[in-house]
Amino acid sequence: MRILLFLLLPLLAALDGCGNQDDGAPAATATSGSGPNFTQKPSDDAIYRNAGESVNNRITDLISRMTLEEKVAQVTAVWQDKKRMYQNGYDFNPDSAAVVMPHGIGHVTRPSELAGPPDTSRTAAQEVAYVNTIQKWLVEETRLGIPALMHEESLHGLAARDATSWGQPISVAASFNRQLTRELYATAARQSASRGAHVVLTPVVDVARDPRWGRVEETLGEDPYLAAQIGLQAVLGFQGDDEKWDEGEVFATLKHLAGHGEPEGGNNTGPANVSERTLREVFFYPFRYIVREGNVRNIMASYNEVNGVPSHANAWMLNDVLRGEWGYKGAVVSDYYAVRELADRHAVAGNWEEAAVRAITSGVDIELPDREAFPYLVEAVNDGTLDVKVLNTAVGRILRQKFDRGLFENPYVDPTRVISNTATDDALVRRAGAESIILLKNNGVLPLDKATVGRVAIIGPNADRVLLGGYSDLPQHFVTVKTGLESALGEGNVIYSEGARVTEPGSWYNDPVVAVDAEEDRLRIAAAVRASRDADVIIVAVGGNELTSREAWSETHLGDRPTLEMAGLQNELIDELAKTGKPLIGLVFGGRPLDIRNLTEKTDAVFQCFYLGQETGHSVADVVFGDKDPGGRLPISIPRSVGHIPAYYNYKPTARRGYLFDDVSAAWSFGYGLSYAAWDIAPPTLSAASARIDEAVTVTTTVRNVGDRPGSQVVQLYVRDRVSRVTRPVKELKGFEKVYLGPGESKSVTFSLNREVLEYLGPDMTWVTEPGEFVIMVGTSSRDKDLQRVTFTLRGPAR
Repeated sequence: MRILLFLLLPLLAALDGCGNQDDGAPAATATSGSGPNFTQKPSDDAIYRNAGESVNNRITDLISRMTLEEKVAQVTAVWQDKKRMYQNGYDFNPDSAAVVMPHGIGHVTRPSELAGPPDTSRTAAQEVAYVNTIQKWLVEETRLGIPALMHEESLHGLAARDATSWGQPISVAASFNRQLTRELYATAARQSASRGAHVVLTPVVDVARDPRWGRVEETLGEDPYLAAQIGLQAVLGFQGDDEKWDEGEVFATLKHLAGHGEPEGGNNTGPANVSERTLREVFFYPFRYIVREGNVRNIMASYNEVNGVPSHANAWMLNDVLRGEWGYKGAVVSDYYAVRELADRHAVAGNWEEAAVRAITSGVDIELPDREAFPYLVEAVNDGTLDVKVLNTAVGRILRQKFDRGLFENPYVDPTRVISNTATDDALVRRAGAESIILLKNNGVLPLDKATVGRVAIIGPNADRVLLGGYSDLPQHFVTVKTGLESALGEGNVIYSEGARVTEPGSWYNDPVVAVDAEEDRLRIAAAVRASRDADVIIVAVGGNELTSREAWSETHLGDRPTLEMAGLQNELIDELAKTGKPLIGLVFGGRPLDIRNLTEKTDAVFQCFYLGQETGHSVADVVFGDKDPGGRLPISIPRSVGHIPAYYNYKPTARRGYLFDDVSAAWSFGYGLSYAAWDIAPPTLSAASARIDEAVTVTTTVRNVGDRPGSQVVQLYVRDRVSRVTRPVKELKGFEKVYLGPGESKSVTFSLNREVLEYLGPDMTWVTEPGEFVIMVGTSSRDKDLQRVTFTLRGPAR
């Protein structure tokens, strides 16, 4: 989602408005000048004020009392115009509010922000006071007294000052740990709710199939099943298990529907030129699964077009499929400024009014982050361009969240119960980091022994740098790799040198990205080599940073790259350090896979770290020194080069025939990751070699730690339908379980071969399970050499 922090927007105060109603509630049709008195405040005994009434009745009653302007106010938000409502610095100004949102508002965008990047964000106490003041004004000073929904970003922890910040979602996915994921996002839910937020614009379940794309870090990787499983746990962490709102919960937002993760040329918001089959099998899959299993309350449409139709104007996607086929009842929110882009960029609307009508008719319920196009809906209804029933339906969906959240009964936040980062949160993030670090190579040098390792040199552009990635604020603290090593060994045993730079210093939020002067970097490299002479072991921290992989939200703020090469002279640094002959360990940070062949060839061990969160240095030290096993597995394949894209593992049988003079396979395959423990995975056994579709069948393997260290292993289940009416991938992930075993311990892992595991999308675009032979593969990665196979025969139903 785009953050244009310094964009000056047209002042549209005279055009604000919003509205909506849930699919299950009758659609009221009152417009300005009909029905109830539209100038007086309703009495205290109005149905919508009565908590004893059903939510449907309350919605219907409230909509029947609303003017068009009040309805449209509920389907819009306020962000940039928050600055117009400031006084005495950043205090709320009620006089300005009467001009900016006289009819109320649907959402207030990011109340944690003051006016710009995170260095101007509010403290938790300031945010609570601000939120309560806004709600008091809305309840007491607007005619209908409708509170606002407050939404925040929470991609990898609440993006607010002093909140807990863990690894980017790509690292969360690398943990392959459902329970850990839920614990992390429940932490963000408690902190968000305690500060007054009701909605978070998370999680991202885009399936990332092009590593050139700068938003890979925000995703859960390349596999739809993994994205669905981990994404569901994020939603449950935010919302809980049931439809009831409990204290410390917030409404989640799945994004971005759909096709966002394989943009043309790897360019953010580029067209998704994919077939309906690929759309349904790959990009729709996590959304469909989580809608069915998680009761998610919001879904965000994507910026891109899908086969010529922008998602914000795609009625087939948002109405027919999402609501019709999947039965989704929640709200669809726009991505930031995406409604106006229907006119300004996609050119499927002639102006902002046409864009607004096209979006809301196609199923978009609220325009974020500001009131731009949707205020024109007042005029559209008045001139007959838009049926008021469409507006009422959208209004009802937004109001439902306000009623379900209990905002009409208590819109305020208790300032004595604010939650910020705690020592318990630190421990959780530290553990999550260790569970997400992926060991790609180890020639036996790891783990290092603290007692005998001697002096360690930590070299490289990411050795002493804050590494959070995008959609971050200022956490309470950040532990760099250097600091983490010093904490483990003592400062006197750690040597530091920058060595080289990825880019000149900058910010994820700001536009300029400045390349490093090569001659200056060579001086840094020489200094690093000199510094490392006194070391017994060298650790080099390289990769990308927040500027080389980020959301490209405009032509002046880019983050996609046509290469996977590490930026600057990092490979020269690696070459020079390798010449020292000392043990060399590589740490690769950044938001997406990179070409690290040179690093892996010249080092003794390599970790893929991505971003690990505020405890990065401690997590790295825990793993390097063997206090923790490297628990991560690759959630996305690492290509050999940019020319090897696509590199995802679940390709079709006619793909990957080969390349002249090169290997066609990925350098490192999905699901791969080494452990300090040694593992024996028994051949899988079936509870029955064949069965009918309606019979229960399982596949079981026994995992044994045959090493002398405790560790974790991710047992993975893959399936291939040998013969089907349409082509199927060579293998598909259908199950995984993370197990933790001490030396000599073993555990049986069992997966169900149920209808969902064996189904596929048939020729008529419906999900079917058909008789035939299936290859069942169980192992430790998607690589053929890491899998053991058994054949299962599915018979037809009994006659």
